[in-house]
Amino acid sequence: MKRIGVFTSGGDSPGMNACIRAVVRTATYHGIEVYGIMRGYSGMIRGEFVKLDSASVSNTVQKGGTILKSARSHSFRSKEGRQQAFDQLVNNGIEGLVAIGGNGTFTGAMIFEEEFGIPTVGAPGTIDNDLYGTDYTIGYDTAVNTALDCVDKIRDTADSHDRCFFIEVMGRDSGYIAIPCAIGGGAEIVMVPETQMSVEAAIETLQNGWHRHKTSFIVIVAEGDVEGNAHHVAAHVKEAIPQLDTRVTVIGHIQRGGSPTASDRLLGSQIGIAAVEGLMNGMKNVMAGIIDRKLVYTPFIDTISKKKPINQNFMRMVEILSV
Repeated sequence: MKRIGVFTSGGDSPGMNACIRAVVRTATYHGIEVYGIMRGYSGMIRGEFVKLDSASVSNTVQKGGTILKSARSHSFRSKEGRQQAFDQLVNNGIEGLVAIGGNGTFTGAMIFEEEFGIPTVGAPGTIDNDLYGTDYTIGYDTAVNTALDCVDKIRDTADSHDRCFFIEVMGRDSGYIAIPCAIGGGAEIVMVPETQMSVEAAIETLQNGWHRHKTSFIVIVAEGDVEGNAHHVAAHVKEAIPQLDTRVTVIGHIQRGGSPTASDRLLGSQIGIAAVEGLMNGMKNVMAGIIDRKLVYTPFIDTISKKKPINQNFMRMVEILSV
């Protein structure tokens, strides 16, 4: 393999640039040319390719976001769009791909390889940490620390004014951000998709705390909780416990940004190296990940279809520590 492409797709996450940098420098180390594909599959279809070398990725490891940009592509979902992408890769002599993203990115890469034979190795880039086949995803640690910093600040004002704050964090399908924020931030309640905690149960917990003369509360709500978002939950609680002074804070996309932590820089670098060397060893349709501190390659089909279970010990910790 003489030339590969690297791209980021889906939501950005801190540490993606560390991964891009590792891909470029690993390929260069092994005598392989690298082209950056701008704006994911959209840029692939349009032929937005930029040749990268070691100097191209200098001073990027500490930067958030992605220097290759990211975009959704409706065109790539069609056979015609994928044909255009394939033609662009062939015209530029690109023989393999490193895809940094999540489930949607890997689904597209798997279909693309089956139709046109372009091998792809994936790197798990998402703050949600919900991909099967790796203990942690690139960007997750930074997102948790960003969210936790917000929780700490809100705790100060909640305590000062005897208020109950409902804090919504990201996590459309999982509570991987919400749970460590609840434990580390001393929250009384955490509501995540995996546990399906009812609003009634949350109300009971808050009422018990109120009767024990507790005057401030923190409730962490994952955006994908089955009971609804933080505004929805807060409205029901206020109706049941009108004496509570309630407020809602949605942390939002601030969780995606910022300089990556040391953990995310290290993880992105490890996986970037593994992705290139996986391609060199003939791998395709797999995601590079770290499980129990060991490098593993998980088939895309497993990463896409299998559910990553939540750590039940953490849920027990929330229950014990919120008493």
